[in-house]
Amino acid sequence: MNPWFLSISLAYFLGSIPFGYLLVRIFRKEDIRALGSGNIGATNVARSGAKGLGILTLVLDASKGFIAVVLAQHIAVRAGFPAAFDIAALAALAAVVGHCFPIWLKFRGGKGVATALGVFFALVPAITVLYLLIIFLLIVVPTRYVSLASVVAAASFPFLALPNTPVRTPILVTCYILIPLLVIVKHHQNIRRLIAGTESRFGTKKAAA
Repeated sequence: MNPWFLSISLAYFLGSIPFGYLLVRIFRKEDIRALGSGNIGATNVARSGAKGLGILTLVLDASKGFIAVVLAQHIAVRAGFPAAFDIAALAALAAVVGHCFPIWLKFRGGKGVATALGVFFALVPAITVLYLLIIFLLIVVPTRYVSLASVVAAASFPFLALPNTPVRTPILVTCYILIPLLVIVKHHQNIRRLIAGTESRFGTKKAAA
């Protein structure tokens, strides 16, 4: 099978696994889409009153992104394919797209932050991800705006990652721009509320991340 098709398909279906939805459905017998902001991501799961499930959702959503990229790299190497960097980058994008638009939930998914974090771990040096986490914490700790911290960290990714990437092909650069752009676009309602001054902070009952 073509390594491009196999890697991208696997990445999309892995990314589509709605862990937040499944965990809340299994352990609380509730539909996370009917709680809080309606988002299936870790923040809304934690906000629903299940902090442990929220942490588990974060770990699993990040892990599926990481595994998708590692599998793509493995497939490319086993196939002797020269464009391993490109396949890995496309798999990363496919995993985040899968989380944001999961086939299992009629393409209504999360905002891709945790899954993006997972693919970043697999794609770039750990120090790059550490910088992103520092940026996130520097914003979320004093403001408690998870959405703002997520958007700024996502927007920072290309500027931090590309200078430290040994191979910068057009496909790779495009994916490194599209992944954070997708995360930002999925936060469009949060951005509007931030501008209007109506965005709720994490820890409040009506927070919408």
